[in-house]
Amino acid sequence: MSQLSEQELVRRDKLAKLRELGINPYPADLFPYNHTSKQVKQDFSEGKKVVVAGRLMSRRIQGNASFAELQDSEGRIQVYFNRDEICSGEDKTKYNTIYKKLLDIGDFIGVEGELFTTKVGEKTVKVKDFSILSKALKPLPLPRTDAEGNVHDAFTDPELRFRQRYADLVVNPHVKEVFVKRTKLFNAMRNFFNDAGYFEVETPILQPIPGGAAARPFVTHHNSLDIPLYMRIANELYLKRLIVGGFEGVYEFSKNFRNEGMDKTHNPEFTAMEIYVAYKDYNWMMDFCEQLLEHCAKAVNGTTKATFGEHNIDFKAPYARVTMADSIKHFTGFDITGKTEAEIKQAAKGMGIEVDDTMGKGKLIDEIFGEKCEGNYIQPTFITDYPKEMSPLCKEHRENPELTERFELMVCGKEIANAYSELNDPIDQRERFEHQLKLAAKGDDEATEFIDYDFLRALEYGMPPTSGMGIGMDRLIMFLTNNQSIQEVLFFPQMRPEKQPLAISDDAKAVLEILSKAEKLDLNDLKVKSGLSNKKWDKAIKDLTKNKVAKVEKTDEGLFVEVI
Repeated sequence: MSQLSEQELVRRDKLAKLRELGINPYPADLFPYNHTSKQVKQDFSEGKKVVVAGRLMSRRIQGNASFAELQDSEGRIQVYFNRDEICSGEDKTKYNTIYKKLLDIGDFIGVEGELFTTKVGEKTVKVKDFSILSKALKPLPLPRTDAEGNVHDAFTDPELRFRQRYADLVVNPHVKEVFVKRTKLFNAMRNFFNDAGYFEVETPILQPIPGGAAARPFVTHHNSLDIPLYMRIANELYLKRLIVGGFEGVYEFSKNFRNEGMDKTHNPEFTAMEIYVAYKDYNWMMDFCEQLLEHCAKAVNGTTKATFGEHNIDFKAPYARVTMADSIKHFTGFDITGKTEAEIKQAAKGMGIEVDDTMGKGKLIDEIFGEKCEGNYIQPTFITDYPKEMSPLCKEHRENPELTERFELMVCGKEIANAYSELNDPIDQRERFEHQLKLAAKGDDEATEFIDYDFLRALEYGMPPTSGMGIGMDRLIMFLTNNQSIQEVLFFPQMRPEKQPLAISDDAKAVLEILSKAEKLDLNDLKVKSGLSNKKWDKAIKDLTKNKVAKVEKTDEGLFVEVI
């Protein structure tokens, strides 16, 4: 309790006083509200009786009357409290004590009243009765506005906002719109697929082999089976099993997990959509992708156009189509067609690209494209016909055996979609997997270290010609909502754990204070400076080491304690 702020202590005192008055600050029974703030404004009529509920966000008390604002899921509505409207007879407790003294900004209340329009034209609820629905014990991080209209203490620190998304959504209502649009995107995409006759499915998140992509997985252990399991890095191989099984079109919105770095466009847990359609190829999928994204952009923003930073993007079809070889030649002057690994490596070095011996031909080409070409594509552009080394699950190009029938969709220099004419030759697929193992053994971090033999067995039963596509949903919604960071479009992005207050004794804190000034001290010197008895000293050192605040180190000169 000593760690609570003054405001938090005051709110707890009010909580106790409410209970003394026989008022439950957290009632269990339902509150039968019949209007939202938006409905009040849309269906407004003078004198209409309404019941509303929400969070108290502001109030201006002027003696026996007060104007306040309630915030619900759809916005804010003004409410008017008048002591004589609420209280009857001599007992004025409900207004003078409960409303004026025991309520706080942030509390949830329910209001019964009738509608009227103020002198300045504000649609308002005149309160006839109110109920406390939930007492807030922590004050909201609301901004202050001074007399000149300048805003202070706005809740804008990204780390605080992402850690306390619940508070962020309350005090920064515009943040909610991002997530409303996110849901619109998922619904629009799902409806587009359903209308086309494709089937939504679910595939395993815990997998015996991390397949379908080259990425470092999260590993866990199944106690009953006594086997390692991997969090899904992709769902591709399972969805293609379903095409083998007779489905002609399947899709899934999947949570994928990759135990890799974090930055503004990567989170270890992310959402991907993958779709596979039988009897199609990557040319058909490009047309389908254009139609899909045009439809989704309109559903989310009401237009095919979107702003992302300094760029104005248009998702209206058709999109430009450029082969990877032509792109590299255009931006570097180097033609990768027919070149050996050694020649490509030499060219990459000449472009100032850092290379090493672990990089195979595919990785080298990927590095050249990534550094010299990718960032130039602002408007939606399909990059097509990738070298075979870069695409172990992709069908060989029908006109050039060095290439594959693959495209990636680039927007603002970032990939948002990846698609293939799927490889359905089980013998070729086995050879590609085996080649990937060799690359991985050489240290190529883009190569997969696993072979999914069950998937190969599935292919041996026969898979029809198929095209598949994956879309990074988090990245797509970033473009559609003008957000530069993936953390802005995830309700709860991954973050380092908060530092918790040290649960150590006062004696241990005293030792730590002495120690922190020197960081490392001989145990005898430290003991003398602490002035503690032998018993308290031993307990303090044990407390510090148990809580991983300090460690005892043995050297040739003796025993030392050091701050961790």
